[in-house]
Amino acid sequence: MSKTIRIRAAGAVVLRGEDEQSAEVLTIHRHSYNDWTLPKGKGKVDELPPHTAIREVLEETGCLVRLGLRLPAMRYQVSKGPKKVEYWRAEVVEAHEFEPNAEVDRVRWMTIEKAMRTLTYADERRVLSAALLKPPTIPLILVRHGKAMLRKDWTGPDQERRLTARGRRQAEVLSQLLSAYGVEDLISSSSTRCAQTLTPYALQQGIDIRTEDVLTEEEGTVRPKDVRRYTAQLLSSITVPTAICGHRPVLPAMFEGLGLEPRAMVVGEAIVLHRDADGNLAAVEVHKPTA
Repeated sequence: MSKTIRIRAAGAVVLRGEDEQSAEVLTIHRHSYNDWTLPKGKGKVDELPPHTAIREVLEETGCLVRLGLRLPAMRYQVSKGPKKVEYWRAEVVEAHEFEPNAEVDRVRWMTIEKAMRTLTYADERRVLSAALLKPPTIPLILVRHGKAMLRKDWTGPDQERRLTARGRRQAEVLSQLLSAYGVEDLISSSSTRCAQTLTPYALQQGIDIRTEDVLTEEEGTVRPKDVRRYTAQLLSSITVPTAICGHRPVLPAMFEGLGLEPRAMVVGEAIVLHRDADGNLAAVEVHKPTA
């Protein structure tokens, strides 16, 4: 039997409360299965798993959530083949009235103790346990700009070089990721191709993009110490989910400023750095573009 994942799904452990004693978790009841589970569902074509997670939580519970740390994934066999469900720790940003639908007939906030007794599947109880061990975090999302026109095909100033059609599709997909983590602050190299990569999300959310000359190829490659200083200060000072977009030649200095080993990134790729309340880097996750 092939172990290739045929079905990809995502969901979230949505928590509220200050500590484990007062904490509650959001659960759903599916009448067709007569089970109590964590909200989750299958991904759509070209949809990144974090966006699948927030979309499914919204559809199944009426709650718009913001993702935190990634949790252990579940893998199991269904009739159509191997299935993988990815989970994230999450918190509610906005709650809407729940209306029962063809799949979910009840939504309940349960105490952790009750959820451990009520959740139907042992794997989900283990995911919940893992979520309780994770701290709340603030994400900083490092982005390499989308696919740009080739230099040989561009006659204007290089800083004004634009995204290709593929790059614009990558920017649209990236907006899913930024939405999943509730990004509120956007920072970009002042070069057009970087700003364009963040523009779909900026327009969607009504957020201005702050541009920085030090992140351009022209400045950043000759001032790597300033790039390292800028990104280190940014990571230590963010108070809201933030995204920053740069260029391949400047990325090594950006990585070093963020306390990471430099590595290659493909165009349109994003790396999510999770910083905890003490300023420590709690986790890093990588998301490749689907376009």
